[in-house]
Amino acid sequence: MIPREFLATAKIPGGGELCLYAHDGDFMIALGGNELMSTRTSASEEALALMACERIGHTEAPHLLIGGYGMGFTLRAALGVLGPKARLTIAELVPEIIDWARGPMAALTAGCLDDPRVHLLIDDVGEFVAGGRYDAILLDVDNGPDGLTSPANDRLYSLAGLASAKAALKPGGVLAIWSAAPDERFARRLKHAGFKVEEVMVRARGNKGARHVIWFCSR
Repeated sequence: MIPREFLATAKIPGGGELCLYAHDGDFMIALGGNELMSTRTSASEEALALMACERIGHTEAPHLLIGGYGMGFTLRAALGVLGPKARLTIAELVPEIIDWARGPMAALTAGCLDDPRVHLLIDDVGEFVAGGRYDAILLDVDNGPDGLTSPANDRLYSLAGLASAKAALKPGGVLAIWSAAPDERFARRLKHAGFKVEEVMVRARGNKGARHVIWFCSR
């Protein structure tokens, strides 16, 4: 049996520590005993981008805001289907995540951070929601609306945070939110914020694995 190899740690602003591991060609990022993301389970993160892009239609020069780089699955999926005039602003709170992407996971990253359509920000995505006009806002900054990684993420999912996201969307725009599990209270909050809400269940490994949830919210 091949043991898991510890590679690095990163402090989360506001508390907590992420750990990067490698195992038999795969990578995992964990918080305490919780595996937050893995190269073995990328399908739902890719679906976050692909299904959001489907819902904004054939906009010639769409502007997407992506909250959380993670392992880059969402960003790479979006780049794969969007045209040369697209703009993708990506905000990652933990700078070491980008160091890992350019370092031990460089083969997986495949140069996506250097794509001319990408504007990378090392900051809290919440600081940029209200300041722009987006065709889509994609949020995967935590395990869902429960703020597991950082309690500060709770404000993104509050009524005030949702109102800010709604105001930042262009007509026909979509707010897409990834979650590791269903959350009925949050689904009701989305509707209370004035969104038309579609809840989609997506498997973590394509047609198998854990069932994750993506909410697609339109103005």
